[in-house]
Amino acid sequence: MSKKPLILGIESSCDETAASLITENEEGFPVVLSNIVSSQVEVHREFGGVVPELAARSHIEKIDWIIKKAIDESGRKIEEIDAVASTAGPGLIVCLSVGLSFGKALALALNKPFIAVNHLEGHALSPKLNSKLNYPYLLLLISGGHSQFLNVQGLGKYKRLGTTIDDALGEAFDKTAKLLGIEFPGGPQIEIFAKKGNPNKYDLPKPIFNKGGCNLSFAGLKTAILRIIKNIKTDQEKFDLAASFQNTIEQILYKKTKIAFTEFEKRNNLKKKIFVIAGGVAANKKIKSMLLNLCNEKNYKSIFPPTEFCGDNAAMIAMVGLEKYKLNQFNDLDHPAKPRWPLDENAPFLKGAGIKL
Repeated sequence: MSKKPLILGIESSCDETAASLITENEEGFPVVLSNIVSSQVEVHREFGGVVPELAARSHIEKIDWIIKKAIDESGRKIEEIDAVASTAGPGLIVCLSVGLSFGKALALALNKPFIAVNHLEGHALSPKLNSKLNYPYLLLLISGGHSQFLNVQGLGKYKRLGTTIDDALGEAFDKTAKLLGIEFPGGPQIEIFAKKGNPNKYDLPKPIFNKGGCNLSFAGLKTAILRIIKNIKTDQEKFDLAASFQNTIEQILYKKTKIAFTEFEKRNNLKKKIFVIAGGVAANKKIKSMLLNLCNEKNYKSIFPPTEFCGDNAAMIAMVGLEKYKLNQFNDLDHPAKPRWPLDENAPFLKGAGIKL
């Protein structure tokens, strides 16, 4: 039996310090041996958002212990690791630098290859951790910092079909939660509030709903929430506003995803239509249910990563590392941290730039 590669993944792009070891079975499917994630919610709660310097300090304090725990839980020895994969971007540069530097140092000490991973590519491949996933597929990446539709044609081959021209969806959830008085991180709590409210109580704007292809915009929605919240006096009104916000997001994503389906089908000769939804917001049950129904309606196979792989984690980084290891796609130890690193290198430089609305 030939030895299967053992990859260590390290993630520190924002406010999670994470490490994971993965290998694969005889059929070539990935096997997650350990996946340790340490969140910094308590560090940032009093500030209502992530403070980069505090996040970086927390990464420095925890990363050695997190990696040791990942190795211990995997049942393997550090000497057995075949390559080290670290997130190199996009993200907060002071945070990225911690995991990236540690990964490089460990690869050097072990005399093993180093692999610099795009965090977004980790999300894009995260469903491979529990599903057989064939290219091409349409990806909806919805997280705290990113919202985009991507035509995924293979490892490293991405074409952006649409993006947010302002706020990311996860950011819109977090900011709305903050306006509603929900403690950080508030995005996931919106769904809990929404269950108690009337989704039709408030008529909220749907920016670029009827133009801009499958591009997205959420800033105007957030501004409307800010205006309405000033006149809200009861908890029930807050629940109604949360429900109306959630309902509006569902309507926007339903319409824009249908447009993305059309664009995806134009660009590919498809035997099977596959739609992958990844990123932290993919854990939202209402959004997930709506997208599942849409996939049934349009004859798409829908694939979501397991909930534990929706948010930032190192298993998805190790997954990209495993794919690249098998292709001998290694990086030099001087590979820089990249606070901005689009999957589609030909996409417009700035959000909104070059997007005809």
